[in-house]
Amino acid sequence: MSVTVIKPGILDTLQDPGRYGYSHWGINPGGVMDTYAARVANMLVGNDSKEAVLEVHFPAPQLLFEQHALIAVTGADLSATLNDELVPMWHPVVVRKNTVLHFPKWQQGARCYLAVHGGFNIPRWLDSYSTHLKAGAGGFAGRKLEKADELKFKDSMLYVPGLLPDGKDYRVLKWRAGTGKTYEHPNEICFVKGHEWELLTPAAQKELQENNFSIHPSSDRMGYQLRGAPLQVTEHKELVSSGVSFGTMQLLPDGQLIVLMADHQTTGGYPRVGHVVSSHLPRLAQLRPGDALQFSLTDITTAEEWWLAQQQELHILQEACFEHLNQLV
Repeated sequence: MSVTVIKPGILDTLQDPGRYGYSHWGINPGGVMDTYAARVANMLVGNDSKEAVLEVHFPAPQLLFEQHALIAVTGADLSATLNDELVPMWHPVVVRKNTVLHFPKWQQGARCYLAVHGGFNIPRWLDSYSTHLKAGAGGFAGRKLEKADELKFKDSMLYVPGLLPDGKDYRVLKWRAGTGKTYEHPNEICFVKGHEWELLTPAAQKELQENNFSIHPSSDRMGYQLRGAPLQVTEHKELVSSGVSFGTMQLLPDGQLIVLMADHQTTGGYPRVGHVVSSHLPRLAQLRPGDALQFSLTDITTAEEWWLAQQQELHILQEACFEHLNQLV
């Protein structure tokens, strides 16, 4: 089974949760930008959370299903349609062979995820399916998708045609994933203090928490460059390059901030004034260039509680999805 790219989008890549354990080689984890949406997409179709999903941006691709498939679309709302009929997101959907999936109109969010039952049949590179664009490895030939690319599916024990009503191009299954508090207040991002937090002047620490910042157009999967009032430091000093991670907030020499995202470098020498809490990374990943955001300081204990609550929610959702699919089969 497979799906063929009729028309590529601006950046369509296969990604999984990331490539961990190779930072000492200078190879960053990469992976999906919105781990929550990608994980839920896999859950809805009965996959393991580590299966690859297709991450798309707007303008998005047109995809032709060469075989019947069970799919789910999550993340940004790009008005997904099947043969020009609008289909709901965050639902499992059975698709008939020769049906076209299209994303014609942006509504909200930055990145959309497509999961297929069984997963995409692509090789792993360093224990991950994720596309590493700079290395030209992983994913589909180490690159973004192009016209006429064919993505093959893994074998499945699920008899998909039996789930389709006669004469229908698709069928939306009855259950839906609720996103809870994950995307509430999408422009409010909480962080904890970084190792160099005290380098900021008291006035700058206050400004960081009270002022709005906008995402610069040059932002990408490597990092979000922010624009706001320049933040002052108590002293300028050379720092030894240290490890950084997804969500690290670095202070640039001009007083502006950059928040490192999925394709971040493995080390950095700019002051690490904060770290976005893990449970807020999905909402940050769905912000676009030009969007405004506001930071709010929290403590590690609270951040851990939020993360544990989110993981518990996902665990319950996974069990429910598997139960629904078992009953259907």
